[in-house]
Amino acid sequence: MALAQGARRATLPGMNPECTIVVRTAADLIAVTPYLLGFHPTDSIVVIGTVGRRVSFAGRHDLPPPGSDGAGWMAPLVARQGAQAIAVLGFGPPDPVDRTLDTLGTALARSGLQIRDRLRITGGRWWSRDCAEHGCCPPEGHPVPSPSSPVAAAAVFQGQVALPDRRTLVAQVASVDGEDRRRMAAATADLGIRFGRVFRSGGDPGVLLDEAGRSAVRAGERRHAAGRSLTFPETAWLGALLAGRPVFDYAVDRISGEPWRITQWAEMTRRVETPFVPGPAALLGYAAWRAGLGPLARVAVDRALRLDPGHQFARVLDGLLAAGIGHEAVEDFVSPTATLRGRSR
Repeated sequence: MALAQGARRATLPGMNPECTIVVRTAADLIAVTPYLLGFHPTDSIVVIGTVGRRVSFAGRHDLPPPGSDGAGWMAPLVARQGAQAIAVLGFGPPDPVDRTLDTLGTALARSGLQIRDRLRITGGRWWSRDCAEHGCCPPEGHPVPSPSSPVAAAAVFQGQVALPDRRTLVAQVASVDGEDRRRMAAATADLGIRFGRVFRSGGDPGVLLDEAGRSAVRAGERRHAAGRSLTFPETAWLGALLAGRPVFDYAVDRISGEPWRITQWAEMTRRVETPFVPGPAALLGYAAWRAGLGPLARVAVDRALRLDPGHQFARVLDGLLAAGIGHEAVEDFVSPTATLRGRSR
């Protein structure tokens, strides 16, 4: 059976540094994968890279459509991550998974990468593409480890979370509905009155709105740091002001590692009316990326770009996420927002 030599420590950048999960077998690798991604994958190809005994990155993509093996664009991307060895896991029906495991594995090997595992997970069982020994790899496969396996239990004990599926993750950035949506719509409709007061107060409207925006950002931070939320009118006001570049840049520059910032910008993203979503969604993506929450950053950036494909800050994050670059790799550089100042979205 194609297994790594010795144990691997499944510790990803952004995870709690004290969270170390020892992976000794292919079954352990399957069990820990949902915790590396943040959700249980389905119809997916997952690539996990290691440097020494440490997991250096984990990426997931939908199974390629019929007629496509996925290796053409996936292999160069994986090869750029600097991993010493690779494990490829395919979740889904046998034919598309086996085809992609074979072609992607071959393409990665040509890039000089060591392929340690190629595993297919189908219908609650798993098979190795690199094992021909009936004794250890029976034709009927092996049962997938249960959610209460030692590896999964260790991940949960150390604070890691694996949502049921990617749709559950996407729901964390989806718009609120029901009474909350009605109240948010009403608060947004009243924005004209509030903007009118600013314009009638005298002075340069742009300067006044920038000052109001910075004040609203700080107020939101204080509220969420205290474990509370903005009111619906306050949310609508901040959401509208974030559409201005100086206010958005100000909010970006203030994001650091506090966990409540994820809650702050997730709530904003879910509450504001559709035209105002890209700003908070991009800020949520940035906060999640800095926290090492790649899956959450991915769905937040995707939502921002669906609504505003030209949002330059979201596009920068999109590129970093697509390349598998963690914030540690760029933290010594100028803040991403500074590189975009002076350019229009």
